[in-house]
Amino acid sequence: MSGDTQIRPFQVEFPDAELADLRRRINATRWPERETVTDDSQGVRLAMIQELARYWGTDYDWRKCEAGLNSLPNFLTEIDGLDIHFLHVRSRHEDALPLIVTHGWPGSIIEQLKIIEPLTNPTAHGAGAADAFHLVIPSLPGHGFSAKPAGTGWDPVRVARAWVELMKRLGYTRFVAQGGDWGAAVTQQMGIQAAPELAGIHSNMPGTAPAEINTAVQRGDPPPAGLSDEERRAYDQLSVFYARHVAYASIMSTRPQTMYGLADSPADLAAFMLDHGDGTGQPGLVGKALAGQLQSPLTRDDILDNVTLYWLTNTGVSAARLYWENKSPFFDAKPITIPFAISVFPDELYQAPRSWAERAYPKNLIHYNKVDRGGHFAAWEQPELFSAEMRASFRTLR
Repeated sequence: MSGDTQIRPFQVEFPDAELADLRRRINATRWPERETVTDDSQGVRLAMIQELARYWGTDYDWRKCEAGLNSLPNFLTEIDGLDIHFLHVRSRHEDALPLIVTHGWPGSIIEQLKIIEPLTNPTAHGAGAADAFHLVIPSLPGHGFSAKPAGTGWDPVRVARAWVELMKRLGYTRFVAQGGDWGAAVTQQMGIQAAPELAGIHSNMPGTAPAEINTAVQRGDPPPAGLSDEERRAYDQLSVFYARHVAYASIMSTRPQTMYGLADSPADLAAFMLDHGDGTGQPGLVGKALAGQLQSPLTRDDILDNVTLYWLTNTGVSAARLYWENKSPFFDAKPITIPFAISVFPDELYQAPRSWAERAYPKNLIHYNKVDRGGHFAAWEQPELFSAEMRASFRTLR
């Protein structure tokens, strides 16, 4: 890693003119005249996105999110020629365990805001001082307030190396890492690289599938004989994902530069982000939150905070390029030998079977637990439950 190693304070501040332009664009959206189905089988329902746009263009207040972000310690530092943005929230408990948490797509640091207090101040959330974490929450390159790469090469492997450099630059000589979605890809690459400072990792979207399973589901093969009920369910979930729900990723992994609508139309950006699915289908639990059907603190404003962050930073296209950069499959078992903790949320893209996890990580699986609610954006949807999983997962590494 070369370049300036200085850590600079950062403040979020967008001019009123940009917010006024956003509202103008939302309210000027040209909508199709009608939809031909009454379910989500063709994408985000017209009624859902129109109602969201109505609120977004009139009543939604970005300044509340901006103030919340600025109440936290924000920083920038240059790593490998690129400015990386991150939150760095230290616990008042000095012996807290340093933890770097990585978001995914279509997410941002907004996903992790509600876990900051439970993890850094556990005594106020039913846990002990010994469960405290110092938190580092970076924005992926091309996402949020991190810089947009000017060239190719910023794949999860390179990001993983950068995250280790970031933690060392902050003075942490021993730390752990967590991630879901792209955060899972980055965190598991950190596990593969196994820097001596990295004590262990956790994922809520772990790669556990045997190689032959991962190949078969992508080919659309029928399930092989001999699978247990749990394994057969995971096989079916992965098959459905590759057959029906991966179109968004296919577009970004092959033609990200074509997606100019994400930079030109707020409604297009919002609809594309909302259509990300999970184990409940598409739009998934985020759509259920908008419909008031989700038992979760995830709110309409939370969702619009995230979409608005993408709009104001103009990162719809730059974030998509990570799909083009990535060359590794998501769900296959990884050559990780450091301690690995896994939490299985019932509405994730697939529920990793214990048998696959134990087969993939026979000597280093330090935690495996199935929880009773939550999905793909676990920290966002169920922050208290997610925080409890972090405490349990890393307790043996303190």
